[in-house]
Amino acid sequence: MPDARPPIPRSRVDPARRRLLGALLAVPAFAAGGLSGCRQEVTGHTDDGPVELSVFWFGDTPRAQATERALRLYSARNPRVTFRVTWQGVDGYYDRLATQSAGGNVPDLFQLDESVLTEYAQQGITLDLDPYTTDGRLDLSDLPPGLAEYGRVDGRTVGVPAAQTHAAVVYNKDLLRRLGVPPPTAMPWADYVTWAARVTRASNGRVAGTMDPSGDQRTLWLWLRGQGAKFYQGRQLGFDANLLVDWFEFWQRARVGRATPAPALVDRADGGEPARQLVVTGHTAASFAWSHQLPELQRHTSDELALVGCPGPSAAEWDRASMYWAGFHGTRHPAVVADVLQFLATDVEAGRVLGTERGLPPTLAVREAVTGSLTDPVAKRVAALGTALRDLVGSAPAPPPKGHGRVGALLAASARTIRSGKAGVRTTTATFMAQAQSTLAT
Repeated sequence: MPDARPPIPRSRVDPARRRLLGALLAVPAFAAGGLSGCRQEVTGHTDDGPVELSVFWFGDTPRAQATERALRLYSARNPRVTFRVTWQGVDGYYDRLATQSAGGNVPDLFQLDESVLTEYAQQGITLDLDPYTTDGRLDLSDLPPGLAEYGRVDGRTVGVPAAQTHAAVVYNKDLLRRLGVPPPTAMPWADYVTWAARVTRASNGRVAGTMDPSGDQRTLWLWLRGQGAKFYQGRQLGFDANLLVDWFEFWQRARVGRATPAPALVDRADGGEPARQLVVTGHTAASFAWSHQLPELQRHTSDELALVGCPGPSAAEWDRASMYWAGFHGTRHPAVVADVLQFLATDVEAGRVLGTERGLPPTLAVREAVTGSLTDPVAKRVAALGTALRDLVGSAPAPPPKGHGRVGALLAASARTIRSGKAGVRTTTATFMAQAQSTLAT
């Protein structure tokens, strides 16, 4: 979609970078081949003319404007390279990308999240970036180690983090001030529920303390890590039924203690749409979200929202990509794709253009430059949480396996079943474990 604003003025082209791009454009490109292969085959084709790369991502208008400005900045420095961009909201995005994949018509660069990264890599759709990280043309050494690892599937780099995020508690600062209740802090899960019940009492039941996250895959994963367990072990669940029973029963007790709202309200917000989150509709004082979603959540309420890390040990968190940029296995210009990925991740001016809309800039030097000049108070809160957690997070797990999204849907459905009283915890847990294991095995 075209940007209504005027193009960015062309900056002076760095001669060294122009020579580098010229060398990249002369590197033999990889053949498109079939989507079932995992490695590219070198052919004799060379790029000796203009290069147009297609780019596809999901997001809203501010993300589109920032991304297009960054791509125009790349073209201003590298006039032989232009971009054909397409973007849309997240709804239907992966359906469209799947259709393109089936037809071998995937964009040269496209955006993925953790739910599908492994699947796209193992199907041979993503470009293997290891040749470029090995020879230094794609230098990810300034990423936090865990963040760099979280873009590797089966030992190969297949995605470059577009930004970093954290799972967080978003709370209504103004509401808590009116109720005379202190804001939540980094506390154990049991203490967090006690705090939430206090909020409910202080409001005489008009507002519940916290969203019920029993069907939230993100918070369950953190809770499991806090218990010393894993969500996945290869292509199997990494936890047993007893741990999931503990999780569901924990939130049953929270409901009985009125720390969470009525099941019907929880069900309405369970899809994750920002406008429906109970912390912005006024039904809870706190909810769970990705830290980079704070600006969007803030747009839906006049009350001031703030962030704190999720309950439990901070080491349960890890350096997580909010989303990735990936290249297409069949691109005719793999070396140029790698150079664009390098630019988006490591160029300070590009980082300033992209800002924090997708989350914190992935490389530390760019992050320092961008966050040090922030003026928007909401963006400052996102950056402050990232700084606070930087030296506390644990090691990153492998990106989730194929079927992760379906497992999340099964978890949400199981939580709804328990909240509604249609089935008990143990019966529902047994059903979930069987269905999830079957999903991961296919």
